[in-house]
Amino acid sequence: MQMTVFVKGIVQGVGFRPFVYRLATDLNLFGTVLNNHLGVTIELQGPSAAIDSFINTLQSSPPPLARIDFIEQTTSCTDVRFNTFSIIDSHVLPGEHANVAISADKSVCQDCLDEINDPNNRHYHYPFTNCTNCGPRYTIINALPYDRCNTAMAAFNMCPECAVSYTDPLNRRYHAQPVSCPQCGPQLQLSILTPSFNALAQNGQLNQSDLLTQTAQLIKQGAIVAIKGLGGFHLVCDATNDDAVALLRQRKQRPAKPLAIMVKDLNQAKLCVTADQTEWDLLSSAEKPITLLTKLPVNPLGLSEHLAPGIDRLGVFLPYTPLHHLLMQRVGVPIVATSANRSGEPIIGDSAEIKRHLGHVVDAILDHNRAIINACDDSVVQVVDHQLQVIRLARGYAPLTINLDAQHSFGSSHVLAVGAQQKNAVAFGFDQNMILSPHIGDLFSLEAQQYFHQSLATFTRLYDFNASHVVHDNHPQYAPSQWAKAYQHQHALPSHQCVGIQHHYAHVLSVMAVHQHTEPVFGVSFDGTGLGDDGTLWGSEVMLANMNGFTTLAHFSEFTLIGGEQAIKQPVRILLALLFEHLSLEQVLNLPINAIQHLGAQTVANLHRLWVNNSHCIRCRSVGRLFDALAVGLNLIEHTQYEGQAGMMIETAANQYLQQRTDQGSQLNCAINEINLSQHPAPKAQDSKVIEWHSSQFITQLVLAAHQQDFALTTARLTQQVCWQFMAEIADKIDCVAQDYRNYPQVFCGGVFQNKTLLSQCLTKSKLANHQVLASQHVPINDGGIALGQLWYGANLWAQKKH
Repeated sequence: MQMTVFVKGIVQGVGFRPFVYRLATDLNLFGTVLNNHLGVTIELQGPSAAIDSFINTLQSSPPPLARIDFIEQTTSCTDVRFNTFSIIDSHVLPGEHANVAISADKSVCQDCLDEINDPNNRHYHYPFTNCTNCGPRYTIINALPYDRCNTAMAAFNMCPECAVSYTDPLNRRYHAQPVSCPQCGPQLQLSILTPSFNALAQNGQLNQSDLLTQTAQLIKQGAIVAIKGLGGFHLVCDATNDDAVALLRQRKQRPAKPLAIMVKDLNQAKLCVTADQTEWDLLSSAEKPITLLTKLPVNPLGLSEHLAPGIDRLGVFLPYTPLHHLLMQRVGVPIVATSANRSGEPIIGDSAEIKRHLGHVVDAILDHNRAIINACDDSVVQVVDHQLQVIRLARGYAPLTINLDAQHSFGSSHVLAVGAQQKNAVAFGFDQNMILSPHIGDLFSLEAQQYFHQSLATFTRLYDFNASHVVHDNHPQYAPSQWAKAYQHQHALPSHQCVGIQHHYAHVLSVMAVHQHTEPVFGVSFDGTGLGDDGTLWGSEVMLANMNGFTTLAHFSEFTLIGGEQAIKQPVRILLALLFEHLSLEQVLNLPINAIQHLGAQTVANLHRLWVNNSHCIRCRSVGRLFDALAVGLNLIEHTQYEGQAGMMIETAANQYLQQRTDQGSQLNCAINEINLSQHPAPKAQDSKVIEWHSSQFITQLVLAAHQQDFALTTARLTQQVCWQFMAEIADKIDCVAQDYRNYPQVFCGGVFQNKTLLSQCLTKSKLANHQVLASQHVPINDGGIALGQLWYGANLWAQKKH
């Protein structure tokens, strides 16, 4: 029997061909296997039973890093007769564009770890050891197919021993493109920038192990070191050294935003945080993401209090490269390992840029000479009700490739979705592929926008992608939206091939996309900012959504941002606007709220006049801004020091209330009231109404309750209870609306639902009511998923027109 087998998915650079070679040889099958622009093509000759066994094994037990999306079998009529099975070189014919999924970078495997710890192995203490089952992929690739000549390893000539491994199909390093050793591979280089640390420098020629030892000594002496990893540099210091962590914060002008720590191993992690088995498994997975976990109530390792001040969670991750493992062996204690970038900008992957932008921050740089072609930050995740939630899609998970059903194929169209302004990522649709790029960042600087253009160029180059259709956010001032309009003009695209969609609708669509769901859903999209269809800022949207659009079912009532965007940076302005709706200026000035008292009576009076005259103000109905206002009203914050700070502080306080709660029936007299009911038909729910929840009344009740004289409760305990009830009321109101839409799957999305406590409450109510919930899975729940939602809208819009 003769059979041609075509396999599509993540099948290049993951040991797929040697796996096929070994399987075919074990079954006494003859033929060939090769990589091409579409995936892997296998020619098989042999008994039909053996070929069937081959296909079954391929489908059920592929290589660890492979993902098979599609297998096509056709009977071959070739006259060629094979007498062995062989691996042949990759080939791409002129005019063929790549259609194969790029593997994400993966953490070092146990076999390679054993080698770097074996004094008798030639990879002993070599920080760039890898094999087919681990190591860099996306970050070193320059073109497809994934061959060494198309990667950052093209400049390194293999020594004879590495060449033997590379060309032996039975060796686990067969065609592992980054394969190298101390004799022929990348090398470390340590530069000490701060003169006071020069005393630690050793004289003479240093080997790779010596450089790591010296770097560890610098860290233990309190230095801040920039260390080059897979996808960029980390800023590293001793996480148990208060002075070093405080100095890092001071130099980087990052006063409060949480810092992630790298720990030596799982046992050390368990001395820092507590978790359930799902969370430990995620922390230890091949992706090795930064995992948000609950701090231990005790601190046996003496971790600095400056790591994540005021919140009950800590980002933790394990070493994921040989370099990190070797370093952690020498340092011994947890280290801060935060992305080397300027606030909101992409991670830096070049030492010259470190010196230019962060030279004032670091005391030393541990560099190496393997280029990072595609920068890629660390992924950030958490577990909510035993399900993965991605907060930042990057190393280990990205690029995220979704294989579409044939009915959703893009055909000959190339559809580009350019994402949102914050937490930007871009998405590409062609043939049966949807590809979401790694996290790019906030597009508020020229450097960030340059990285946006670089990311577009990378995927355009890899896939010979030429956008024939573009989808963007409706906000005309977003940098991606402006880029889309410029692209439309430059390429003379008709208006129906460059479309904008509403921000919160795109959030819902992003979750629908990962499930390839096209039927209506009950969507809850809560975030901080997004332009609404009426020109105001939305962010509390409960909707019935399908592929043609959405109908609003409920939202919070509008309130004023005094001074516009200034109110986001100075959230006391949001609180004042909400309080002014129900309290006199004198009553507001008498409240024991630190931010109001520090403004002073005259400034508060001036802001009151702006509010009364609606001067320099914009209207908003965002849940994220309600979190900001409440945090100020409870004296948890005065200024927003980093995005999401208010939500984290409120969540921490609510969790503290839950941990000590004995008054199960006790409730403060604070409820969300409904106002301004108006008829508004929704698809398949013709008698529904748009419900408005009273924003100012709700926040005013909560703030007054928190500052009431209740001698049964301390101020701290009352604050904790208010925080808990704030989220419980929101979850309850969502559930009340959902009761009329039981037949629709539910979607919870938007940055507010990074709040684990709030989302858990919503999911609990959904389970009690037997509602189906579509989980966000690997798609970021925040604006990082917007591009995929835009792409899913475009895919279905133009598929409908085509048919």
